[in-house]
Amino acid sequence: MQPCAEVRPALAILVCTAALAGCGQADSPALPAPDASRAEASADAPRPLAELAAQGGELLDGGAPAFEARLDDLRKYPVVVNKWASWCGPCRAEFPFFQSQARERAAEVAFIGVNSSDNDAEAAEFLSELPVPYPSYKDPDLEVAEVFNGVAAFPTTAFYDSNGELAYLKQGGYSTEQDLIEDIERYAR
Repeated sequence: MQPCAEVRPALAILVCTAALAGCGQADSPALPAPDASRAEASADAPRPLAELAAQGGELLDGGAPAFEARLDDLRKYPVVVNKWASWCGPCRAEFPFFQSQARERAAEVAFIGVNSSDNDAEAAEFLSELPVPYPSYKDPDLEVAEVFNGVAAFPTTAFYDSNGELAYLKQGGYSTEQDLIEDIERYAR
């Protein structure tokens, strides 16, 4: 009976090793690291959009004045602004949609994040978990969100047309990527 007792631990180790080898593999591809997001998004983009991509995943200072200056620089392009916070469940749920659409539309639509009512450490951790190919402006006191009347809800998404006019404000999260796509195609022109 002694040989069976020796085989069982070895078999258990073999089974665990095989099970662990499959961990981390999913049906969908892994999201690229922030640096890969930057390179992908900026490859074919015009200079102002490439500059956004070069700052992908960064938290920017400067408040409302810096945000408004960025909007002015992007006046020839439609802009999608997503207000989010690391503690916001609906923000987390919709963030993959923004990752995907920002990469897909990098050469034609500008994306900007606004991290409101959050702390820098938790926001940076959130962005390392869900990297996006565009920067987010720090907005601890909702002054940036006030620029586009986005103070009331988390998340909030503002759509600017290529003339720099606020075309639509969606308060609340997107439940599907298709809903976001429809709003981009409808309002971000």
